[in-house]
Amino acid sequence: MTKDQFYRLVNSPFRFGLYLLWKLPAAWFMGVSVTSCDREKAVVHLPYGWRSQNPFRSIYFAAQLSAGELSTGVLVLAAISGERPVSMLVTDIKAQFYKKANQPLRFTCEQGLEVNAMIQEVITTGESRQMTLHSTGRLPDGTPASEVWVTWSFKGK
Repeated sequence: MTKDQFYRLVNSPFRFGLYLLWKLPAAWFMGVSVTSCDREKAVVHLPYGWRSQNPFRSIYFAAQLSAGELSTGVLVLAAISGERPVSMLVTDIKAQFYKKANQPLRFTCEQGLEVNAMIQEVITTGESRQMTLHSTGRLPDGTPASEVWVTWSFKGK
């Protein structure tokens, strides 16, 4: 699959919904969806509802981690699309929670260009590399509710 084909897939709510159902059924169940994805950034929507809620009437921390990880993961998947095979693995994940998330959240990762450069370096050198990607989950008014840092490990096959 080329990069353009991947961007069309990820930006199609129906097609990417089927992809989530197949590959990440828990994220699909929670209602996580990609709002937009391009070379520079990815935006993921996490609804507030019974499927993503904890007993304290806020979005469960694991749902927030899932949406944050997905916002970084689609950028990684886009970067390796159409390239020589590259292994990828999440090696660390950290989060900080600032505000009660009792409304939908939008997680944004704006490191797409850095990811593309890293993948090209891994393909060129064949060496393993690690990169930490950052995603911020914001409430509808723009207030940060949480931040997620996902460390990815890459290795050329």
